[in-house]
Amino acid sequence: MTKIQFTKMHGCGNDYIYVDTSRFPIAEPERLSMLWSDRHKGIGSDGLVLIEHSPVPEADFAMRIFNADGSEAMMCGNASRCIGKYLYERGLTDKTTIRLLTLSGIKVLRLHLHGGKVATVTVDMLEPVLDNPRQFDKAADPGIGTFVSMGNPHYVVFTDDIGKVATEGPLLEYHAAFPERCNIEFVQVARDGSLRTRVWERGSGITQACGTGACATAVAAALTGRSPRRAEVVMDGGRLSIEWSQADNHVYMTGPAEFVFDGEIEL
Repeated sequence: MTKIQFTKMHGCGNDYIYVDTSRFPIAEPERLSMLWSDRHKGIGSDGLVLIEHSPVPEADFAMRIFNADGSEAMMCGNASRCIGKYLYERGLTDKTTIRLLTLSGIKVLRLHLHGGKVATVTVDMLEPVLDNPRQFDKAADPGIGTFVSMGNPHYVVFTDDIGKVATEGPLLEYHAAFPERCNIEFVQVARDGSLRTRVWERGSGITQACGTGACATAVAAALTGRSPRRAEVVMDGGRLSIEWSQADNHVYMTGPAEFVFDGEIEL
């Protein structure tokens, strides 16, 4: 039997299983993500994240992320922050600015320290894409939300009933407008101006939080005049600060990352 050491971490309740593949190479990550993510028979998580050496000199490290259904995701903002904390606090780097290679490009992580520990992380999520000419079928547009890509597709719906995420989220994920499926956010603007958001993640269902979803929410709110370009996004698992910079058009996400526990599992 092969023993794999893993770490469970979460960002605002968005929890993943993290494996350092330089120590523990992983075969069949799609199958293992489904097996390990099971909250009754496995470790329990929203998916599996592999931390890898970067194959290109422009980045310091690389990540691959697999959803609970085994599908591979392009990017995860919450997982990126957790990787920054993992790398620094486990002694794999002494850098406080880390370049992380993802399937949606290189993301720059800036670690904010307190007492020698990583308290929060700011991720440069790059520029939002406000349409998807390759896949987004305007004729099939469900017509009730705003499409924003943050390296992965999101559809943001403003509503007075964010509880509809449970029933309408899965329908919109598989809507004809999104041939590759889509992440769905249901958002209500609170009295204090924050954006109360519930998330249906492509491949995982309802999750406590979604970093790219928080970014897409803030962009959609700014586009529709519901919020300024700096916003607080409040999800089931916590709060993220999002700024859509006018200077470079990049979206910057700042929030916490936490260790949950370390473990070992046999294959």
